[in-house]
Amino acid sequence: MFERSGVWYTCIRYNGRKVQRSLGVKVGKKADERLARDIESKIRTEIIEGNYFDKPIGSKKTFKDMMDRFMKEHAPKVSANMQDSYTSSLKHLIPFFGDLNLLSISRKKISKYKVLRLDEGARPSSLNRELAMVSKAFTLALEDWEWISGNDKPFSKMPYERENNERDRWLADDEEKRLLENCSEWLREILIFALNTGLRQGELLSLEWNRVNLFRETILIQKTKNGKPKTVPLNQNAMDVIEPKSEQKVRKLKNDFVFTNSHGKKIDRYNLRRAFKKAVSKAEIENFRFHDLRHCFCTKLAQRGVDIYMIAKLAGHEDIRMTQRYSHHCPESLRDGVKALEADCNLTALEEKRGF
Repeated sequence: MFERSGVWYTCIRYNGRKVQRSLGVKVGKKADERLARDIESKIRTEIIEGNYFDKPIGSKKTFKDMMDRFMKEHAPKVSANMQDSYTSSLKHLIPFFGDLNLLSISRKKISKYKVLRLDEGARPSSLNRELAMVSKAFTLALEDWEWISGNDKPFSKMPYERENNERDRWLADDEEKRLLENCSEWLREILIFALNTGLRQGELLSLEWNRVNLFRETILIQKTKNGKPKTVPLNQNAMDVIEPKSEQKVRKLKNDFVFTNSHGKKIDRYNLRRAFKKAVSKAEIENFRFHDLRHCFCTKLAQRGVDIYMIAKLAGHEDIRMTQRYSHHCPESLRDGVKALEADCNLTALEEKRGF
């Protein structure tokens, strides 16, 4: 309690929150000071009992309540792969946080969760995805649902784990040949198209004919990872896959997907992964995932001297740093770069001029 302008004030801090206000009592007699202290004591009691501040809705909600609403309202708006990631993350988050009241979740509690997951052998990237998911849920609880206040968002400025998950696995020519020889026709078409376009799995399976322009030899990917549409040019290898399929009239009767299963419907990603894994095993190829087909696309472009910025554009990389991992594959492109200086400085002519 302190004096300001002849009036008694109080300043109380509790659980990270601050109350500073006038007690409405003038400084003067001893009786006035006692009254001020009594008022301050009452305020402290109300704060401790939780009756001083307006209680947000979150005071009656658990972590599980928040994540249930998150999965119901937000998850359907993201990609199928992201939904799978959310479901996987919840298997670890719910056992730890599930029954906790939202307002009781602190940064200290989150730190304990991080230690637990890392002790379990979780990769930093997996842990970061889990933390990012919950951070998004708390943001919605604050800004959209008004379940919590700004002081109750424990994930704000929470440091994430340092990741080192860069992967640069691509197929050698003989590996690519063996892979294509050991898969069914429908899978071979998808793999050839992926190797020549660099499309992600979700982009391939969701590609529809209304996004294909055979005359211009391009396709339009409306939903990309960074949220921006991109136009992808098709080379002859990709055109050889897609042109015969455009002549199949059955597609008009079933749906508009370019790649379909034997029933003319969209290919299930789990069936694709299962078939791909089987083909990789038959081809005796180790440590190779479907997403690595994008690395093959970028690596081959780099090996053939394609400019790194053009590779970034073709791959749909928003940040050039994602593409720079392939820079060591393009020595011929670098050689062309230094050759560009030859015309500016002819050392032989310079030596003759100097009389050597």
